[in-house]
Amino acid sequence: MVGEWPQAFLGDVVENFDARRSPCSKREREKRQGPYPYYGATGIMDYVDDFLFEGLHLLIAEDGSVESPDGKPFLQLVDGQFWVNNHAHVLRATNEDETRFIYYALSNIAIRPYMSGSVQAKLNQANLNRIAISYPPNEKDRYAIAHILGTLDDKIELNRQMNHTLEAMAQTLFKSWFVDFDPVVVNALRAGNPVPEKFAQRAAHYRDNPDALRLPEDTLRQFPDRFQESELGAIPEGWDVQSLDDIATFLNGLACQKYPAAPGEPSLPAIKIRELRQGISRNTDRVTIHVPEKYILHDGDVLFSWSGSLLIDIWTQGKGVLNQHVFKVISENHPKWFYFHWLDFHLLEFKRIAADKATTMGHIKRHHLADAKVVVPDSDIMKLASYHVSPISNNKIENAIQARSLAKLRDTLLPKLISGELRVPDAEKLLEDVS
Repeated sequence: MVGEWPQAFLGDVVENFDARRSPCSKREREKRQGPYPYYGATGIMDYVDDFLFEGLHLLIAEDGSVESPDGKPFLQLVDGQFWVNNHAHVLRATNEDETRFIYYALSNIAIRPYMSGSVQAKLNQANLNRIAISYPPNEKDRYAIAHILGTLDDKIELNRQMNHTLEAMAQTLFKSWFVDFDPVVVNALRAGNPVPEKFAQRAAHYRDNPDALRLPEDTLRQFPDRFQESELGAIPEGWDVQSLDDIATFLNGLACQKYPAAPGEPSLPAIKIRELRQGISRNTDRVTIHVPEKYILHDGDVLFSWSGSLLIDIWTQGKGVLNQHVFKVISENHPKWFYFHWLDFHLLEFKRIAADKATTMGHIKRHHLADAKVVVPDSDIMKLASYHVSPISNNKIENAIQARSLAKLRDTLLPKLISGELRVPDAEKLLEDVS
């Protein structure tokens, strides 16, 4: 095995800017809304009208949430102009490459030995300074390590941004076709048919801008040119109104604590609300693989947590077991994108219903799924929409799975590079193979 790198104390290799921090109360921030991120111990808390710091800095949580689920410190590598409150230490090394290396070196540290406080966890400045990190004596090695790990993080972030763009594209098309009925409004105007009052503003827009929809003529001709009345009001002629639980099946998960994995037995992670929010971690419970197949999750499954923190997600973290309080949403008759977007459309209302349950943990019941109505087009329009939206949905899943693989590679390389077990040339070859 290659020899380990020597170590250095953090306080000897970074400059501390804690004295420049300044907390702002929520009330004060409400009066000072602006474009600059306001950081706390674990992330952006708000946006304010001024900044205290500029350029690349490393933030490490000082109190409250000091230790992440994997036992490492809560770290944030932030750039640009920003404000920081007094719950995160603010550090910077001699240059940006050095700062990035320190970020990755700290990512490999178990933080608990440096924490104090019996009631609230705290990482005071004295303990911060005595954290020992691996520190290659040659700056070229330090910068190369930062570059290798940063390249993987950059690709992960690129995939995240691509998925954000893809989701915006899918949402725009879904709303235009199935909520605002823009193609039908345009066709009704062309045919001289009445446009319902609820769509009058959109009709005026397209009357003044006849080419604004930018749909090919052969696509536009497939939509109806008039509306009909329904329990939801006006909908396109020939379309139908159904309930969420008509277009999809909502399978509630198991009480996974009843299916623990025996020592040494193959197991799967229990996918609870926490895993939907934070991903799988060392704190994730393990479950025996001997559960009914319908409760096994796979990449691409649509999940909806209906209790506590209501959220929806397309799962891309590998096989797992569906826990109670989370629905797996499936359909034999409708494409995934269709019921996903209708579920997302009703999510805000579901959250309002859950929030009104002041005496219990917020949740919805199955009758709320029946009460939530959706508009279902004819089969030709459904096929047409699937032609456009399904590739977007599939690309999002593929990007997320690739990001998971890249993160796994990064997490594998990081401790080996930082410790000196793996040298830079070998890691660079692995990176070339991935590229």
